[in-house]
Amino acid sequence: MRMIEPLGYLEFLNLMANARLVLTDSGGIQKEAYWLCVPCITLRDETEWVETVEAGWNVIVGADRMRIVQVARSFTPPSAHPSLYGDGETARRCVRLMG
Repeated sequence: MRMIEPLGYLEFLNLMANARLVLTDSGGIQKEAYWLCVPCITLRDETEWVETVEAGWNVIVGADRMRIVQVARSFTPPSAHPSLYGDGETARRCVRLMG
């Protein structure tokens, strides 16, 4: 783990896309990690993105240091990565329907 200065959004996405694992308390980052197929450990007691937990790509650990370390060392997401938020083709379909 390395502490770094704040990054711009695109630099942050690039960093996250190349990470082995993301630890966050941010709801938005949980979802972006899922889109990027990067496992996520959520440092809160709950999440608004329960589907990422149910899919096995996000683990809620709270603020317990021992649990955070234990999960960070052992967490491996499942091989399946379901398309929870659509297939990315909605805009194309809308344009086709309007044309």
